[in-house]
Amino acid sequence: MRRFKELQRAVDGISQRMLTLTVRRLERDGLVSRTVHATVPPQVEYELTDLGRSLTLLVRGLADWSLAHRPQIEAARREWDARADMPS
Repeated sequence: MRRFKELQRAVDGISQRMLTLTVRRLERDGLVSRTVHATVPPQVEYELTDLGRSLTLLVRGLADWSLAHRPQIEAARREWDARADMPS
C-alpha cells in the first residue's frame, strides 16, 4: 500500500492534479484499490488489485525494452530533430 504523497514523490514532476486524475482512472478500471482511513486528516492508501498486479510483468517488459533500445531511440530523435530544424 502507498499513500498519495508517497506516490507523488515516486513520480518525478507529476502534479497533484494529474496524479489524482490518473489514480481515479486506475481505480475506475479496477487496477488500483483505494482505502480511506477515518483519521484526522483522512489517510488514503492505494494498492494494486490482482488485475493491476497482472500488468506488472508487461509494464516491466516494456520498461526493459525501452532501456535496451535507448541509444537507438535517442539517435532516431536526433535525426528527426535535425531534419525538422532544416528550412523547407
